[in-house]
Amino acid sequence: MNPADTATTTHPTRPAARPAGDGTRERADVLVIGTGFAGLGTAARLKRHGGHSFLVLERADDVGGTWRDNTYPGAACDVPSHLYSFSFRPNPDWSRLFARGPEIHSYLRDTAREEGLLPHIRFGAEVTDARWDPAGRQWVVTTPRGVFTGRFLVTGTGHLSDRSLPDVPGLDGFDGPVFHSARWDHTTSLAGRRVAVVGSGASAVQIVPEVAGTAAEVVVLQRSAPYVVPRPDRPYTDTEKGVFRRDPDAVPAHRAEIFWYLEAGYAARRAAPHQLAEAKAAARAHLERQVTDPVLRAALTPDHELGCKRVLISDTYYPALTRDHVRLEPSALARVEPGAVVAASGARHAVDVIVLCTGFETTEPPYAHLVHDGEGTSLAEHWARGMEAYASTTVAGFPNLFLVNGPHTGLGHNSIVHVIEAQIDYLLGALEWSRTHGDHTVEVSAAAQQRYTEELARRGAGTVWDSEGCKSWYIDPRSGRPTLIWPDFADEFRHRNGTFDPVPYRQPADAR
Repeated sequence: MNPADTATTTHPTRPAARPAGDGTRERADVLVIGTGFAGLGTAARLKRHGGHSFLVLERADDVGGTWRDNTYPGAACDVPSHLYSFSFRPNPDWSRLFARGPEIHSYLRDTAREEGLLPHIRFGAEVTDARWDPAGRQWVVTTPRGVFTGRFLVTGTGHLSDRSLPDVPGLDGFDGPVFHSARWDHTTSLAGRRVAVVGSGASAVQIVPEVAGTAAEVVVLQRSAPYVVPRPDRPYTDTEKGVFRRDPDAVPAHRAEIFWYLEAGYAARRAAPHQLAEAKAAARAHLERQVTDPVLRAALTPDHELGCKRVLISDTYYPALTRDHVRLEPSALARVEPGAVVAASGARHAVDVIVLCTGFETTEPPYAHLVHDGEGTSLAEHWARGMEAYASTTVAGFPNLFLVNGPHTGLGHNSIVHVIEAQIDYLLGALEWSRTHGDHTVEVSAAAQQRYTEELARRGAGTVWDSEGCKSWYIDPRSGRPTLIWPDFADEFRHRNGTFDPVPYRQPADAR
């Protein structure tokens, strides 16, 4: 199945979007933003839990988040399928160890339909403003579909939802197609064309081998060489899938096996000498097996500590770079001219098409500019020196706001879905506590948030993200702090942040 197939297919059971109306107003107990894993997971658990009305606001016309938007050739997950899915919605029919994009998108579509979420979703409802109303003790959210109000607001927009576009001279004046990997232009054929791929991160390592199979020439502009390790992918056999269907314990056991295997990888991020040396040796051996040219191999050798940036998995990226019509430019894009890209090295490469694999807005998420406290100050202004949230989920000064997949939730070694589910448990606990205390507002203290931030700084000391010269999308360039990454084992995130504790929050009068 071509990744493009899911980009234009209409969901067969999704209700048609109602036309926007200036006077449209809807209310629910909980408003959820986004329909990726974070948003749909939150909605599904709210539906199963019962007791709270909810609406989900989605800017697009289909569910899926990252997996709806990223339809580039070769799109696939780098976390094993059975772990990159909801524990409460096991899928015995995953086709392979590492699912491809269309299959994950189908899983999310099935989740929305089978969990009964579609009637709760408002498509075409891009949030343009969200404000806490102190008098009404509610959130007021403005969208093209109308205004929505709710006691609680949950942002489930994820880390990889808004493109990061390079600010380089001449890009707007290029006389050929230019598009970002997350908005792949399927109307542009690359057959026989000269293609520049800007970037060498997780999307690029999947795209380059695919583009190399059709384009006449490919140049890859690499600002920094990534660590690449083998991708042990394989199809699941019919026998295995049969066992997963018949035995209710088989999928949970398989998930647990994968989870704890991946957990062992955190020791290298902790910079434990033996484990770090082993991981680097494995990456180096993979490079040496697949690239024999010493000049190319040297250009592909990372100059940072393993784990500082995302470690990539691929068996096809290095071989693609050794093909005669593929060139590696070991420097960043400096400027664009008509018909050419010019690298920081000064090298000029004639191209017909530019593909931007330049990542996403992560440490300064765009939604933060839209969410305002009771005095009108945006979350982005509160985060002028970097993102912070207590339990990685709530923010001082922003009552009844919950960030799923927000600050300090990224993992470099395991599945983000594990973190998302822990945060949803935390949210459900907070909602129950609020209800049992007369719908009391959930508002964490600034002191508790500061203590948590300091705790994470201590946890992060001595990790690879704390190493000299480490620069990556995990780290906020304004402060130099790793505000995106969770600096510990994934299991520790659930232990620390999976159960709501009311003590750090403003207490109701009858509880004092």
